[in-house]
Amino acid sequence: MKLIQRIEYWGDTHHPRWLDVLRIALGIIIFLKGVTFLADTTSLRRLIEETHIIYTWGAVHYIAFSHLVGGILIAIGLITRVAIGFQLPILFGAVFFVNITRGLTFLNSELWISIIVLTLLVVFFVIGSGPYSLDHQMRERKNR
Repeated sequence: MKLIQRIEYWGDTHHPRWLDVLRIALGIIIFLKGVTFLADTTSLRRLIEETHIIYTWGAVHYIAFSHLVGGILIAIGLITRVAIGFQLPILFGAVFFVNITRGLTFLNSELWISIIVLTLLVVFFVIGSGPYSLDHQMRERKNR
């Protein structure tokens, strides 16, 4: 447990403010992706069925709900690491299973977007939500 606390402390003390803008944009993008998944669940179901790995309808609901709620939580900076923890399996699946079944071509834009989002999620999982977040505001009020 000490390792996790040290990583969390390091992330909280080494967080440039411009990364908060990037975190907010990432949360909005994930939320909008959840909205598009809800608008067209059949295409999401087809994507999941191509992998032949997991139960389709359960995964559709998990992905759509996680993107909607997780995107909002990431954008406002509330329990950011927990929200990212729910996003990571989805993005690992998007990068390593969905895009591999479609073929790993250099021009596959969905693959690159998934890799960028996965990388940003890992970065924010380590460094935390930053000074412009509800987590930070709640910690400040608690310390008063």
